Amino acid sequence: MAMTLITTNTSSNAASSSFTSSIDSTYKLYIFKFIDVNPVTDNVQFSFQANAADQSGFNETMTTTLFRSYHDEADSATALGYNTNVDQAQGTAYQVLCDQIGNGSDELCAGSLHLFNPSNTTYVKHFYSRVNMYQYNNYSMDFFTAGYFNTTAAIDEISFKMSSGNMDAVIKMYGVG
Repeated sequence: MAMTLITTNTSSNAASSSFTSSIDSTYKLYIFKFIDVNPVTDNVQFSFQANAADQSGFNETMTTTLFRSYHDEADSATALGYNTNVDQAQGTAYQVLCDQIGNGSDELCAGSLHLFNPSNTTYVKHFYSRVNMYQYNNYSMDFFTAGYFNTTAAIDEISFKMSSGNMDAVIKMYGVG
């Protein structure tokens, strides 16, 4: 299956990066690639949310889970665990993809989000993400997030933002088919 680049959002000191067109029935899988996402504010979360067709507010209901692994530069701490404070059970908040991102020039995140069959109007919309980042306190962290939008309406918009402050980011949207 070939990946087709649909669009690239390049943000500089922006509050969010939104994809408000081209998510349609052309592809059954959309992949968003995050490249060098760097917050202006230290120790923040990178997150996303969606809109169903003809809706606004980026507040679709979702159920999610997130776990992460980490290792520090001093080689003194390693862990793998479920992160209960950022999952959602029928929530409408922006879903965290990674947290505790530093704002230094070497502290950023990179990864991808896969959104399955967003134009289908029979089933809910599943997604998963994997993001690696450099934490504000010198840890390398790997995040695994998955879930679904609990709507049978078509999803046609996606928004990414930090929990506080602006960001510099390159985010690419691909269609797979």
